[in-house]
Amino acid sequence: MTILRDPTEKPLDGASGGSSRGGGGAILGSASDTRTYYGEIGALARRTLSNDSTAVQTQIEHGPSFAWLKVALSPGDEIQAEAGAMVTCSTTVEMSTHLNAGRSAGLFRVFFAFIIALFRKFLGGETIFVNRFRAPGGGEVVLAPSLSGHIIQKTLQGGQKLFVQSGSYLASTGTIDTRLKFGGLRTLFGGEGLALLECSGNGNLFINSYGGVLPIPINGSFTVDTGHIVAFEGNLDFKVRSIGGLKSLFFSGEGLVCEFSGTGTVYIQSRNLSSLVSWLSPLLPA
Repeated sequence: MTILRDPTEKPLDGASGGSSRGGGGAILGSASDTRTYYGEIGALARRTLSNDSTAVQTQIEHGPSFAWLKVALSPGDEIQAEAGAMVTCSTTVEMSTHLNAGRSAGLFRVFFAFIIALFRKFLGGETIFVNRFRAPGGGEVVLAPSLSGHIIQKTLQGGQKLFVQSGSYLASTGTIDTRLKFGGLRTLFGGEGLALLECSGNGNLFINSYGGVLPIPINGSFTVDTGHIVAFEGNLDFKVRSIGGLKSLFFSGEGLVCEFSGTGTVYIQSRNLSSLVSWLSPLLPA
């Protein structure tokens, strides 16, 4: 089966991928390669690992502007998705709801899982619950994010990690676990903070963007507005800092950026949800 991959994508283990300019800037693949990738990605199905090592067929359709994820479940397959992401499903599909606290919640399972889920809700913007879909007799489920944009798939295995911006997680298969990672005290004061999900394990991760999503290979250093980050590879170092002084940090909702260093790939989105909220607020009735 032919698998279409991002022309700029490299393995998550830090192997070389993409060239650099001036020691810090990023150079993407050719424009024709990128157009081919985005033009055809919705037409191909992907086969991914589930908990019992069988194959889950997935297909990304209607991208890159209004993408959704179509999942064909065989007996024994399972996919976990953000609450509220389901669009349609077969009558044979069974759904169960779980606390959004990872697959292993610790000793005091119920209480500890609930506390973790609350932290993820209020610090990370994530929902308290996630849904898991199975189809003992086979079936299909369609998932979609809340905002218009694209969906991309990343495969994790071994010790690989991917950090995903809060709100960009859509679904995952296999044994992928997600943990909340705090972006620092500065993120509490700006309107564009950085709350991350640290994703690891074995399986496939489906993440969504607001607007188009662009992979940027980094070899050196690179700075991105926190509101435009979708995800980045775990081998990159990062720190959140402010620009524009204290007034911008505390009052404007602007001025928070994430400074990356090392070698890896950052996935950015072409639109910023905080900017949309700021634009809409004056238009809404009091």
